[in-house]
Amino acid sequence: MSLSLALSQVLADATVMYHRVHGFHWNVMGSDFPQWHSKFEEIYGDVYESLDPIAENIRKVGGIAPFRLSDLLSLSSCVDDAVADYDWRTLVTSLYATNQCVLTSLNSAFQIANATNEQGVANFLAERIDNHQKWAWQLSASLS
Repeated sequence: MSLSLALSQVLADATVMYHRVHGFHWNVMGSDFPQWHSKFEEIYGDVYESLDPIAENIRKVGGIAPFRLSDLLSLSSCVDDAVADYDWRTLVTSLYATNQCVLTSLNSAFQIANATNEQGVANFLAERIDNHQKWAWQLSASLS
């Protein structure tokens, strides 16, 4: 897989995650509503801020950044399934799975960036991996 294509998948997966967590922010219910409403906002803000730099890295390595929703959905490996309810536990469980999907595509792109000696891209991806590992830890710890 080319680095451009791997980054396009990262962009697609991050876009799916952004939309899911933003919707979760809008619709979360339960006794822990205030905590999760804020946490989901923190996560979607971080993911949203990453979208433009991902697209710019695609352009930097010679690709064209996908932007049509249909193209992004076809490139994404993340499941965009419905949730059974909007209780925070259901949403956190779903978001954890989506975050793991994004981590998989980030790690794949990181390996390709290193193999092709694109160190600037690799550094950017390493920072994104670190952020998503933090979300994985926090989401997982909340479900324990």
